[in-house]
Amino acid sequence: MLEKTYRPADFEGRLYDFWEESGGFAGRSGGAEPWCVMMPPPNVTGSLHMGHALNNTLQDVLTRYRRKTGRNALWQPGMDHAGIATQMVVERQLAEEGTDRRALGREAFIDRVWSWKAESGGAIGRQLRRLGASPDWARERFTMDEGLSRAVIEVFVTLYRQGLIYRDKRLVNWDPALGTAISDLEVEQREMKDGKLWHVRYPIAGRPGAHIVVATTRPETMLGDTAVAVHPKDPRYRGLVGSDALLPLVGRRLPIVADDYADPEQGSGAVKITPAHDFNDFEVGRRHDLAIVNVFDAQARINENAPEAYRGLDRMEARKRVLADLEAQDLIERVEPHVHTVPHGDRSGAVIEPWLTDQWYVDAETLAKPAIEAVETGRIRFVPRRWENTYFEWMRNIQPWCISRQLWWGHRIPAWYGPDGHVFVAATEAEAAEQAAKHYGRTEPLMQDEDVLDTWFSSGLWPFSTLGWPERTGALQTYYPNSDLITGFDIIFFWVARMVMLGMHFMGDVPFRTVYIHALVRDEKGQKMSKSKGNVIDPLALIDKYGADALRFTLAAMEAQGRDIKLAESRVAGYRNFATKLWNAARFCEANGCAPVAGFDPAQVEGRVNRWIVGEAAQAAHEATQALDTYRFDAAAGAVYRFTWDVFCDWYLEFSKPVLSGPDGAAKDETRATCAWVLDTILGLLHPFMPFVTEELWGRIDEARAGTLITAPWPALDDGIGDADAAREMDWVVRLVTQVRAVRAEMNVPAGARIALALRGAVPETAARLGRHRDVIERLARLSEAETTDGEIPSGSVQMMLDEATVVLPLAGVIEFDKERARLDRELGKVGKERARLESKLGNEQFLARAPDHVVEEQRVRLGEACTAEARLRAALERIAAN
Repeated sequence: MLEKTYRPADFEGRLYDFWEESGGFAGRSGGAEPWCVMMPPPNVTGSLHMGHALNNTLQDVLTRYRRKTGRNALWQPGMDHAGIATQMVVERQLAEEGTDRRALGREAFIDRVWSWKAESGGAIGRQLRRLGASPDWARERFTMDEGLSRAVIEVFVTLYRQGLIYRDKRLVNWDPALGTAISDLEVEQREMKDGKLWHVRYPIAGRPGAHIVVATTRPETMLGDTAVAVHPKDPRYRGLVGSDALLPLVGRRLPIVADDYADPEQGSGAVKITPAHDFNDFEVGRRHDLAIVNVFDAQARINENAPEAYRGLDRMEARKRVLADLEAQDLIERVEPHVHTVPHGDRSGAVIEPWLTDQWYVDAETLAKPAIEAVETGRIRFVPRRWENTYFEWMRNIQPWCISRQLWWGHRIPAWYGPDGHVFVAATEAEAAEQAAKHYGRTEPLMQDEDVLDTWFSSGLWPFSTLGWPERTGALQTYYPNSDLITGFDIIFFWVARMVMLGMHFMGDVPFRTVYIHALVRDEKGQKMSKSKGNVIDPLALIDKYGADALRFTLAAMEAQGRDIKLAESRVAGYRNFATKLWNAARFCEANGCAPVAGFDPAQVEGRVNRWIVGEAAQAAHEATQALDTYRFDAAAGAVYRFTWDVFCDWYLEFSKPVLSGPDGAAKDETRATCAWVLDTILGLLHPFMPFVTEELWGRIDEARAGTLITAPWPALDDGIGDADAAREMDWVVRLVTQVRAVRAEMNVPAGARIALALRGAVPETAARLGRHRDVIERLARLSEAETTDGEIPSGSVQMMLDEATVVLPLAGVIEFDKERARLDRELGKVGKERARLESKLGNEQFLARAPDHVVEEQRVRLGEACTAEARLRAALERIAAN
């Protein structure tokens, strides 16, 4: 017997262990059509957040669905070595021990990181299991494992030999706290409301008393200025272009150049150009062949390229000194408050410096061309389609990709330097030594490059390296190209685009056919979750409280293409109630002897109610299948939810109660078998969304049956199942009972009052329906009687139309019409005032401009609710107007 109370914690862990140990997550053999999705590898240091929960829920829904439809489905799991994050974790441990990595040495430090990974890394894998994620864990990969490391080296060496990897001196995002270049994704732009804009006079060379004013938020960088730029069409400076300004405090002559980068509307229209410390200035410098003067060292202190008075100063201290010296020379014209964004490292919190340094680069422009064409020609499809524009915008303006990082943890760059600095790139040190011997004509000592590769370089190979490349493995031939990729919009550039570029280059084909870009999970007010706001929702806490199925179903049901998720805990609680409803429905079936019958054919049922419900089940299966095939997760979840709760639980089980509690016989046997079959169908349709409760009920309902729900076929039901006449008839019964219930609620009819119903003007078919279902209609609508009539409508009756007939409910003596009319008038007045107030508020342009988006949306929802309530009250008043 099923327990009275649904308690997911009692079986979730047990079921997951069983699935994993029994091979339930492995692909099918025997020639089944392959299907593959790659798990975006979470950081080995990571823990499950709501973005992970959504992403992995959607992948799991598709994977379980594809398995059940007979595909040879592979959900490839793995983890990323997370260079910076992992190194920081271990360095913090060393600091607590009173030492650091340099004291330990590189080799010992790397050993220490591997030890940490073995002991503490990978917690997120355990957390994904709690969510119910079902990748093939036996195939799990790690971006630093032996096979993937070999693939990384192979790609680097090949691209270098093809001229697509090279060293260059360019600006990078430099984190002075970590001492490494970082990617744009690791840069967090923070708004600084207390910023200042200093307007500084730069004297004009050879024109005593003349000057040009430039504005800057970073006066310390002026020590590296090499030009002043003005717009070529700005009449104020036409006579100065070609002249020189003198750099205050330094004395360097700065050419005044004409460049479109200068904005005549901003500040004075003249901008100082510091090519070594600003990305835009760097490009201006290249266009005008300007000198590049780097005035910072790796710790963002002033270096030897600045006047001696500033050398060794931290950049903030240098700012104070520069401003004081400019003030002393009366070169500051004015200072304005200025709100601007400042880049910070997302891990260190330090202000990021654009810094000129030697790094390794990939020629991304060349690799991007076939990757752009793959999307243009439809070989790769984005869902929703609008994200293709984001992809194209970045790819068509792509810059060289900096792939080197000044870290120790990661794939060390396979490049060795001879005594004269000549570089030898090879898969092994022995191969590099051979190259060097040929180059020098003798054996020379070599030094390997100290840097490691950007983490995105190894994860960019994920669709094929995880399958065994560079070996032509069976898995690679079966699952490449992958079928789908499910990911967030924020890594379209950093991961998706790079997988396409590298996959096209090394495999000669796209890495996947469809890229599904999912929503962002926000809080219930539509705000982005952040620790600083205190609005972060912990998925593990929700799983503890409501069970994994409730969280999964919530995320899938709210995942509408192109719309972010506003997640409230109440929604999770609501879907926990849905799981409880399903559990109780299964208990009802069990208590009434509804057990699966071998060989049951839903097309052969005879009872009207049973013919109706099997048709409804087929329709629900059809809707869910279509929705999942088109990545409409919300529509699929909604179709199964409505059928389960609104049709099966609320109506079919109620319609079936008289038969199930009646005498034994063919009708009872058929209803029991039909009820069990429908419940099995529901469990199959719900399984991708709610795997735990459905598997538990599947096994408990019929403990003798072989197999598990995770491996059972998807309920692909024949469109011919069902009966159109039965469907119309039961729809009529449902609408009649629903209308009577609505009137009872609107009119304040006491719950215990049994009222009469008369059906006036009913055609013979309608009268026959009433006759066949009278008992159930009277029970569900709480009626004393339900009859057809052609007589006069009694005074004190409420009327409503149902198809061709008039439904008459004589309420005289049941309610006091005058009091009820007065009550409805009062409620209508209140609702009308609220509706008018909300309309006025939403019609106020100032409110719309100033109020946060979530507040405006909340007011719109309340207006919709007020309009609905007003319409309902007016309809109720109209019903009693004649009484």
